[in-house]
Amino acid sequence: MGYEKVRGDHLFDGQNLWGGEKVLVRDMKGLKVDIINLEDAGENVRYVPGLISPGFVNAHCHVELSHLKDAVPQHTGLVPFLLQVVTKRDADEAVKNKCMATAITEMKEDGIIAVGDICNTMDSLHAKVHSGMHWQNFIEVLSITDASAQDRLAHYGSVLNGFRDKNAGRSSLSPHASYTVSRTAFEMINDATEGQLISIHNQETPAEDHLYETGDSEFLKLYKLFGIEASPFKVTGKTSIRSYLPYFNRGQKIMLVHNTFMPEDDIQWANDYAKKAGISLVYCFCVNANLYIENKLPPLHQFMDAGCRMVIGTDSYSSNTELKISHEISTIRARYPSIPVETLLAWATTNGAEALGIEPTWMTGSKILQKPDSAARV
Repeated sequence: MGYEKVRGDHLFDGQNLWGGEKVLVRDMKGLKVDIINLEDAGENVRYVPGLISPGFVNAHCHVELSHLKDAVPQHTGLVPFLLQVVTKRDADEAVKNKCMATAITEMKEDGIIAVGDICNTMDSLHAKVHSGMHWQNFIEVLSITDASAQDRLAHYGSVLNGFRDKNAGRSSLSPHASYTVSRTAFEMINDATEGQLISIHNQETPAEDHLYETGDSEFLKLYKLFGIEASPFKVTGKTSIRSYLPYFNRGQKIMLVHNTFMPEDDIQWANDYAKKAGISLVYCFCVNANLYIENKLPPLHQFMDAGCRMVIGTDSYSSNTELKISHEISTIRARYPSIPVETLLAWATTNGAEALGIEPTWMTGSKILQKPDSAARV
């Protein structure tokens, strides 16, 4: 099998960040064979400017919403944002396909090799099959009432089978969020996902906790859009995650996405519960989307102090101007300068690959180690 030797201005090996003194030896499939010292590399070492690294993993995206770029204003808060997405998501099929192709091209050019993608429909199926990327399709279940759970799960089960039939990556059913999945639907998803990787939007707004703690929540506006006049969710007096996470007990790996308003004691509670229940948690952060929607960032240092497994996503064009993991890293570096760049690179590469269960290929030439530009400072 052929191989190549390549060096850059920096090399990240999954844990350590080196200067130009290290050389990557990789095979023709992009898999690492070895990392050696430049002085031992001999001839035919190819130089590329920038960073050599395992490929980026975009752990959370909504490719099927790519046609909504610039369609929703910033800083509205989550519930007004959702109301606009719900009413604007329909579009001509040709427009959708063109926008999804643009999104996938942007991600590939950024060095993204794999995507954890939320799917409510099969709109993105064709684009994924021909993309040359790895996909983890989270078939997102929305079932607000117990009465609708059986029909809704059957519908999303057909979407799941559509992705599996076309070999468009790994696929699993996943709950959308605590405020859109009823008790019966949670129980059915738990039964259907034993040992699988699933995803859920978690504590993205204070209204999620209010819904379960008091029943008085901004989400009542969303339910009225669907003809539901009162909250269908039982008041537990507990926060959102303490109310829904106990539904899961079948060895799932659960990716908690956003976590913007997750308090420190909930982080510890969730980690303790996961150990007892035999499930595992991965925490995904999409900082530019958090700024776009709520103009608020999650307390990243609290998750680090709690020993959480952390990964990075972009969310969708409806809530972000770019689908670039390099842009997410730049924003985190600007807002959290004390976090080592090696740590951020691990979140974006090896942690993401481990979460999605893939072997990372290697990319060359990223410029993310340059000083973040003004756009990253929002």
